[in-house]
Amino acid sequence: MPGTFKVASYNIHKGVGTDRKRDPARILNVLNEVGADIVCLQEADLRFGTRAPVLPRFLIEGHTDYVPVPLDVQHDSMGWHGNAILARRGIAVESHDIIHIPCLEPRGVVTASLNVGGTSVSVFGMHLDLSGLWRVRQARAIAALADSARAARPTMLMGDLNEWRAVSGCFREFGRHFTLLDPGPSFPSRRPLGRLDRIMHCGSLQVTGCGVHRSALATAASDHLPVWAEFVAG
Repeated sequence: MPGTFKVASYNIHKGVGTDRKRDPARILNVLNEVGADIVCLQEADLRFGTRAPVLPRFLIEGHTDYVPVPLDVQHDSMGWHGNAILARRGIAVESHDIIHIPCLEPRGVVTASLNVGGTSVSVFGMHLDLSGLWRVRQARAIAALADSARAARPTMLMGDLNEWRAVSGCFREFGRHFTLLDPGPSFPSRRPLGRLDRIMHCGSLQVTGCGVHRSALATAASDHLPVWAEFVAG
């Protein structure tokens, strides 16, 4: 369908698979399977030391059609508190930023304005706290910022929300402003039960499909499965 684009969210567990092996190339092969235009990653950097990227830029550009959105903050890292955005080559990065949010654990949000086939969209990528109280506070802050962004362009949010409850908690906060998609259970990858990985969007975007990417490779590559959605602006 003309004007349709695909997004995905993927917690890559620092590249460590269910076999306890760290294999960045395996993660990149999963991304190639998914075939999204825009990808939000979680746990994309090592947690300690220099917070080196799990997926070195030369590997990404040599094995996929993606380019990391530059965040200009942690120069030895790819993301911000593990959150990163990849865009397919040819998608123009119009702006990018990081967002500090209320947190108990080290948490942050990444955002970018990207031009996809002539349509400018705002993307927010996140990994929310394990604590329900802090998740609600974070969701409230993020939803308010994203609600302002949607006045300028179609807006979507995605990430690992760490929310096990079906309708309450942080879902209530995001639901005040955005439509929450339910791609399906994505965690743990071997026998998925939790619908922790979510994609949300404003009314300017029409959903043409969404789901969880299941494959033998994805089941082994991380403890989460990627989730995806297809949109058309209109």
